[in-house]
Amino acid sequence: MLGSSTYSSVSSSVQILIVEDERIVARDIRASLESLGYSVAAIATSGEEAIAKAVELQPDLILMDIQLRSDLDGIQAAETIWNRLKIPFIYATGYSDTSTLRRAKATGPFGYILKPIEERELYVAIETALQRYQLDTELKKREQWLTTILRGIGDGVIVVDAQARIKFLNLMAETLLGYSQATLQGQPLVDFFQIVSESTLTPVENPIIAALERGEIYLLPEQILLVTASGTRIPIADSAAPLRDEQGNITGAVLVFRDITDKRLAEERRVALMLNQQLQEQMLEMQRLSELKDDFLSTISHELRTPLTNIKMAIQMLEINFDRQSQQMLNSGIEAESTSRYLGILRDQCDRELALINDLLDFQRLNAEAYLLELSTVHLLEWITQLVENFQGRLQNRQLQLHLTLDRNVPPLISDLTSLSRIVTELLNNACKYTPPNEQILVAVTSLNANQVQLRICNTGVEIAAAELTRIFEPFYRIPRSDRWNQGGTGLGLPLIKKLATILGGTLRVESGNGQTCFYLELPLQPPTTSAPESN
Repeated sequence: MLGSSTYSSVSSSVQILIVEDERIVARDIRASLESLGYSVAAIATSGEEAIAKAVELQPDLILMDIQLRSDLDGIQAAETIWNRLKIPFIYATGYSDTSTLRRAKATGPFGYILKPIEERELYVAIETALQRYQLDTELKKREQWLTTILRGIGDGVIVVDAQARIKFLNLMAETLLGYSQATLQGQPLVDFFQIVSESTLTPVENPIIAALERGEIYLLPEQILLVTASGTRIPIADSAAPLRDEQGNITGAVLVFRDITDKRLAEERRVALMLNQQLQEQMLEMQRLSELKDDFLSTISHELRTPLTNIKMAIQMLEINFDRQSQQMLNSGIEAESTSRYLGILRDQCDRELALINDLLDFQRLNAEAYLLELSTVHLLEWITQLVENFQGRLQNRQLQLHLTLDRNVPPLISDLTSLSRIVTELLNNACKYTPPNEQILVAVTSLNANQVQLRICNTGVEIAAAELTRIFEPFYRIPRSDRWNQGGTGLGLPLIKKLATILGGTLRVESGNGQTCFYLELPLQPPTTSAPESN
């Protein structure tokens, strides 16, 4: 029998479902509960009825008899109700055998009371169950709240136990690793969180293991890559910290890491912008220096050309006077040969310096796009024949043969005669310079199509290496050779005439092989933009 004392402080708002198949016992329990100040929602006599009443009435607590004469006993019914409705329950039974207790314990009851039930024990069991349920509910809410926060933050978070087995990871950690929490739950962290050095791709110390072993916060070094489930590598930054209980014992560790790809890209963009700005500043400075250089070349060339022109004029006057006096010097026995040779050296060197200065001035004007064209009609066949005649004496002195091949159907072209003459003269000069004795120079003029003509100048007996062919049009570049200074030159001739060919709307290219070197000058019959041509 239940005791008769009453605990009037209990709130009658607590609704309790009684599950008991003995009607007399059920009525006694109901009376005892009501005397204690509780409200009885209903009485169920079977496991199936208990589930139905729980669904319908949603009581605050269930007092469940374990031994029910129905298909479902009290343990099965209590487990079903908890899984569906999360309503706390207390077991009440007259049996206390080990197997029954083991089954009951497995369902996680909030209390356990033996029959016959005493009011005092019933009261303690109910209040303990309600308080525990409230604490568990608040704890679960807090866990859900913390879990929601952890799963929602932008960094990856992994929590492990003292053996470095994974207990929790948030959504970002799942995304970065490429594994779900269900897959990693309880697994060793070292099997799934693998990091390598960016420079060597060798494994580095796992921060979680370091934090557990040292018992302090561990910061990952820079330039570290995380190897994901797919095998890709992403740069990360992270830290790990040990977790301790109230006694200071290490119970686990938490790892926080993040993908720094965007940060690194932003840094690279910042560096690129800074370098771009530096390059722009350098280009402006180079442009300023180039303008200063052009101004300097223009000024110094003009300043040098004036005295050289005067020197050349003086040399010419000396040669005229020498011609008048040479006969008298011979008659008086004075040797005139040395004087004539010295005058010749002065004339040649003066012409060479003037040519260099003129090349520098023209090269500067071409680079500055300040070179002016005077267009006229050029009859190529007549013009090239006359131009070649000027080289006959030089060809004979160097024992060279020149063959001229002309396409009689080549029409006249409109071009700048001065520039055209300079291009072909430079090519013929080079051919005379570098062709060995008893070899040949070939000059050909042909029509490529209705709009283009080609001038080809080849010399046999000499080839240019393939590595040097790509550089011969560079300013001041001269092909290395043992007698390079015997031939003279500044390395400006070919770059200058190539620019001239471009200004005329044409191209200049070179080919070398099979014992010969050929330059191809291809020109349009009319330049891209022409004014009214003048008759030649």
